[in-house]
Amino acid sequence: MGDFMDKAKDFADKHDKQVDQGLEKAGDTADKRTGGRHEDQIDKGVDMAQQRTGEGDQSR
Repeated sequence: MGDFMDKAKDFADKHDKQVDQGLEKAGDTADKRTGGRHEDQIDKGVDMAQQRTGEGDQSR
């Protein structure tokens, strides 16, 4: 499991913009599926995840 996590971290570090865009897309999908009822919580979760990958939020 450790090797997988190391590879995932390396990928996130090298492709931060793509990872952030993927997280944003996943957040948008979650918003749609919940009818926007949890938009604030989903946005906070996406922001936190983007800050923990690579250099932070690169999608904006």
